[in-house]
Amino acid sequence: MGVTRSELREKAMVILYQLDILKNNEIEYNVETVISENLDVDNDFVRNLVYGVVTHLDELDETANKYMKNWTIDRIDKTGAAILRIGLYEILFEDTPNIVAINEAVELAKKYSDDNVRKIVNAVLDKVNNDN
Repeated sequence: MGVTRSELREKAMVILYQLDILKNNEIEYNVETVISENLDVDNDFVRNLVYGVVTHLDELDETANKYMKNWTIDRIDKTGAAILRIGLYEILFEDTPNIVAINEAVELAKKYSDDNVRKIVNAVLDKVNNDN
């Protein structure tokens, strides 16, 4: 049986989390190497999500911060930030139905973040969805 899109989003989240850690610790890295180390098989969907988030990072963070009350994306845990960025990227730049992008992000947040982060992810993505 093949890998589901949900599982692929989870892989993208792990890769983005690792990239964030490397960047914050000022460790040199190659995005392609980090992707390859995390994927058993080359996957365009994961690669597209990772490169999309990396390419549009400033815009995604700006959008997230615009919709957060008394918070910024750099204040939530790195896993939650990666999840939120994937959801925002899918809503703003991909053909993924918005409701699917939101649901997938919330499900990842339920699995990997605390309830407060899940609520932030859900609220931000919902507000972006309603404004687009």
